[in-house]
Amino acid sequence: MTTSPADCDDPTQARITDLATLIAAGCGSGLSPVAPGTAGSVVAVAVLAFLLGMPLVWHWCAWLGLLGVAVWSAKRAGEAWGVIDHPAIVIDEVAGVWLAILIPMSILPFKLSSALLLLGSLVLFRLFDIVKPWPVDAAERGLPGAWGVVIDDVVAGLLAGGCMTLICILTTAN
Repeated sequence: MTTSPADCDDPTQARITDLATLIAAGCGSGLSPVAPGTAGSVVAVAVLAFLLGMPLVWHWCAWLGLLGVAVWSAKRAGEAWGVIDHPAIVIDEVAGVWLAILIPMSILPFKLSSALLLLGSLVLFRLFDIVKPWPVDAAERGLPGAWGVVIDDVVAGLLAGGCMTLICILTTAN
């Protein structure tokens, strides 16, 4: 099995064949021929837009459950597609962008505009996920297999959520 898409003859040949590959591919959003990680993140944010009114504790419980499902499905999809971190695996982006949204929702003492929360978190998350500054790159390189695939996006989500919270505090402090 190869470790990255560059090690594979044709990394675009991902097929949804079972529940694990369906989940890993973000219900098909990861099969986008252009920017599959961004496509998966946008779909996740669109779904979360309808769920923002849920109690915060439900969000956190569901997110923790998603982590386990993400590692399982990323591992299975990586095996099925022959690349550990195949571009079509976007369940890690779902977990990361959700965390980027959950952090300001949980910390800020005031309610944010849904559009600001969703779009700001999405942009910051994608920035950290694409650029992969330390500690995002360290998380990706430091953990084996599916854990590395998922945890680097969780770290990008932590950074994005922290920055989003700080931006909101600083812009409302005036």
